[in-house]
Amino acid sequence: MEISVASVALSITIVAISICAWRVLDWVWLRPKQVEKCLTEQGLSGSPYRLLYGDLKDNAKMMEEALSRPINFSDDVSQRTMPFIHQAIKRDGKNSFSWLGPRARVIITEPENIKDIFTKLSDFHKLIVNPQEKLLAAGLISLEGEKWEKRRKIINPAFHQEKLKHMLPAFYQSCGEMISKWEMLASESGCCELDVWPYLMNLTSDAISRTAFGSSYEEGRRVFQLLRELAQLLTKVLGSVYVPGWRFLPTKTNKKLKEIDEEIRASLTGIINKRVKAMTAGEAANDDLLGILLESNYKEIHENGNNKSAGMSIKDVIKECKLFYFAGQETTSSLLVWTMVLLSKHPHWQLRAREEVLQVFGNKKLDYNGLNHLKTVTMILYEVLRLYSPVGMLARTTDKETNIGKLTLPAGVVLIVPVILVHNDPGLWGDDALEFNPERFAEGVSKATKSQVSFFPFGWGPRICIGQNFALLEAKMAVAMILQNFSFELSPSYVHSPHTVITLQPQHGAQLILHKL
Repeated sequence: MEISVASVALSITIVAISICAWRVLDWVWLRPKQVEKCLTEQGLSGSPYRLLYGDLKDNAKMMEEALSRPINFSDDVSQRTMPFIHQAIKRDGKNSFSWLGPRARVIITEPENIKDIFTKLSDFHKLIVNPQEKLLAAGLISLEGEKWEKRRKIINPAFHQEKLKHMLPAFYQSCGEMISKWEMLASESGCCELDVWPYLMNLTSDAISRTAFGSSYEEGRRVFQLLRELAQLLTKVLGSVYVPGWRFLPTKTNKKLKEIDEEIRASLTGIINKRVKAMTAGEAANDDLLGILLESNYKEIHENGNNKSAGMSIKDVIKECKLFYFAGQETTSSLLVWTMVLLSKHPHWQLRAREEVLQVFGNKKLDYNGLNHLKTVTMILYEVLRLYSPVGMLARTTDKETNIGKLTLPAGVVLIVPVILVHNDPGLWGDDALEFNPERFAEGVSKATKSQVSFFPFGWGPRICIGQNFALLEAKMAVAMILQNFSFELSPSYVHSPHTVITLQPQHGAQLILHKL
C-alpha cells in the first residue's frame, strides 16, 4: 500500500513537472516561433526570435549608445528615444515586427490601421506587460469594456470646460510664483541663465496639487516627489524581461517599489478620508478635481439605489488621484520645456507669440476667453506636440486572432504605434516634417492632417486622454505669462538630448538665458 501511494505521488509529481516544463517551453520557444512563421508568411519582415530575451538586449544596447551623444534640432527625435524601432523601420519597412521578450510586437504606422486600433476597443486592448506598471498607471487608463465606461462617466464631470474655468486661478497662482522666482534671479542685471526644467516640473506639480486637492495641495507635493521616484524605478524594471511571479520576490527594487507605493497610498488616503468626512458632515464639495470626483461618485451611487458597487471605492479614488497627478504633471511639464526650447531656437516664432499675447492681454491678468483667442500660441503648442510628443509610443494587444488592414494577427501579439515616428513621417507631413513650422496648424488639426489619424499626442478615439483640455489650458496659461514677462534664448551650455522617462524629457536639462522685459 505504501509503495502504491508513493508511486501515485511520484507519478503526479512527474506529470505536474512535465506540464510546467511544457508550458515554459511553449511560452519561451514554441509559441513565439509559430507567431514568427505566421507573420513572415504574410510578408512582414523582422528580426528572428531569440530565446526569452528577443530583442531586449539589442534594444538596451542601442538605447545606451543613443543616450551617450546629443542630436541636432534637425534630427528625428526617435533616433535617440527609440533607436531600435527607428532602425527596424529603416531596415524592414514601416510595418515590420520585433520581439518584446517572447512576445512579437508589430509596428503599425498607417493612419487607417491606427484608426482601427484606437476605435475597435473590443479587438485591441491596453497592454500590461508587467503588473507593476499599475503602481503608476492604474485607474481609468487600465480599465476595459463596461468597467471603463462606468469609470469614465464618473470622472467626466471633473474635466468639463465649465469646471476647468474655475481652475484658472490655481494655474495663475502657480505660474505667478515661478515668474516671481525668475524675476528675483534676473533683478540685478535684467537677465539670468538657468535650467528651466526643474522650475517647470515644480510649476506643473504645484498646479496639479492645487487643482486636484485645493487647500491640501501642500500634502500633495510629497505625493508628486514619490511618483517621480516610482517612475524612474519602473522605467528600469520595464526594460527587462517580465518573469511571472518575479515581482513577489524580496529584491531591493521590489521592496523599494512597495515602500514608495505604500507611502503614496497612505498620503492620498489621508487627504481623501478628510474630504469624505467633511462631505458626510454636510460641507459643500470643493471645486477641485477631488471634490468634483467625489461628488460625481456619490451621485452615481445615489442614482443606483445607494448601491456602492455602482461607484468607486476609496481604493479606486486613490488610483485615479495617482493618475491625475502623474499624467497631469508629466505631460504638461514635457510640453512646456520643449516649447521654451523650440521658441528659443526659433526667435521669430517667439516674437509672433509674444505680440499676440500682448495684443490680447497687454500686461493684464489672463482670463479664459482671452486664452481661447491665442491662435498663434495654440499653433505652436500643436507643433511642439507633433515634434516632441510627451508619450513616444502607444501599445495595444490582442486576446484572439484579429484582422487589421491586410494582416491577420495571432492572439497575444503586441501592436506598437510609434507616435513620434508617425508625427515625423514625410509621407504624411511633407518634406519639412522634421522642421518646426507651426504654420501647418494655421487652419486647425483636421486640415493639417488631411483628416487622417496622423496626429495623436493624447491618443485618439473614444479613449483619448480625458485630461487633454486641462493640459492645454495650463500650457497656454504658462506660455502666455512667460511671454508677457521674459524673452529667452538657448544658453551656449545647452545640449539637445531628449530622452524618455515615461515621458519625453531633456536628459541634461534645459539651460536658457532669460531677459526681463
